[in-house]
Amino acid sequence: MDDEYAKLIRRMNPPRVVIDNNACESATVIKVDSVNKHGILLDVVQVISDMNLVITKAYISSDGVWFMDVFNVIDHNGNKIRDKEVIDYIQRRLENNPSFAPSFRESVGVVPTEEHTVIELTGTDRPGLLSEICAVLADLHCNVVNAEIWTHNTRAAAVVHVTDDSSGCAIEDPSHLSTIKDLLCNVLRGSSDPKTARTTLSPPGVTNRDRRLHQIMFADRDYERVERAGQGGLRDREKRPFPHVTIVDCVEKDYTVITMRAKDRPKLLFDIVCTLTDMQYVVFHGVVQTVRTEAFQEFYIRHVDGFPISSEPERERLVQCLEAAIERRASEGMELELYTEDRVGLLSDITRIFRENSLCIKRAEISTVDGKAKDTFYVTDVTGNPVDPKIIDSIRRQIGYTVLQVKHNSTLSPKASQPTTIGFLFGNLFKARSFQNFKLIRSYS
Repeated sequence: MDDEYAKLIRRMNPPRVVIDNNACESATVIKVDSVNKHGILLDVVQVISDMNLVITKAYISSDGVWFMDVFNVIDHNGNKIRDKEVIDYIQRRLENNPSFAPSFRESVGVVPTEEHTVIELTGTDRPGLLSEICAVLADLHCNVVNAEIWTHNTRAAAVVHVTDDSSGCAIEDPSHLSTIKDLLCNVLRGSSDPKTARTTLSPPGVTNRDRRLHQIMFADRDYERVERAGQGGLRDREKRPFPHVTIVDCVEKDYTVITMRAKDRPKLLFDIVCTLTDMQYVVFHGVVQTVRTEAFQEFYIRHVDGFPISSEPERERLVQCLEAAIERRASEGMELELYTEDRVGLLSDITRIFRENSLCIKRAEISTVDGKAKDTFYVTDVTGNPVDPKIIDSIRRQIGYTVLQVKHNSTLSPKASQPTTIGFLFGNLFKARSFQNFKLIRSYS
């Protein structure tokens, strides 16, 4: 009865969304008012992330039964959102149930998920792993149409969409599916692995692919870096300028307060909110601010049972999980972009060339749109160091200079700045003024 009543209340009070290009000089402002429910913040942030928009500032308030958020967003070029079609789509998506709406990418020509066979993989990372996986899939007449591969803390996870290379449709033959699963498991078990390698053939669903990767790596406990590597615990983390996560108690308000400082990047807020939601925490208030290349975030949270964090082990685990969520999508190494006519076996050939030239793929995004393959790879050498430019030039000569291009080299980027007085005072300012700000947000909304 309680669930049905909650659904009735939401139907009677649909989300109110205002998208304003006049309220802020440098960004488009999206304001969302809605009946509160667990996970709604993730739903909203996911819609913004799916559109590849960058959140430069956000104010979050969901104390009680009402959810009121304000997001300042820009496109990947740093401009306001001017395209009326995009604005209308965001508005429709947010005003309906965001969890079950089709993605914008599907509406512009990408093959629907229902036409794919979805393969989920997890195991120990090693040089050449992606090449071996792609070779197996090619030998089994599977065409990779979309995929995302993450590596973090010696672990690797992937969500791969494949079709039968002859029919172009999802693979349905049980014996063929069983063979795919067995051979991929053999590849993932190719090295001594204290954890169990897994291959799952998943039915079509509505779970966001990025969120699924976070869930896979979280279940694989990739956040346990310090314990496995035998490093220096908290002291080891403090040596790293990014990310920096602190958790303190707000006793007078009965909240746990999380403050984070990290290098800004696309989908950073999504990764953090996704992890908090899947760990069964609720964000009641939050402030997000980007300053040049750095992102500052502060959240007032409780567990879904209504209580703040009460033990040091839980606090330490949450710090590790949030650091892992930030690091999984970090653009480590040189960014290479491949753009060419798609064909069966293309990904297998490309990753084989990378392997033969001792490149290690740290992260990859594979997509196919209108018969064109657009793939992005983040690569280092096998030791994790920057790749020799001569090797990249040799690979580009072999594949084609116009087909494979260097988009970015993170090793040449300015090093992250050390903590400053401004950054320190930023967190203290939030602690002193957060709740007054939220009162203003309610009036502004």
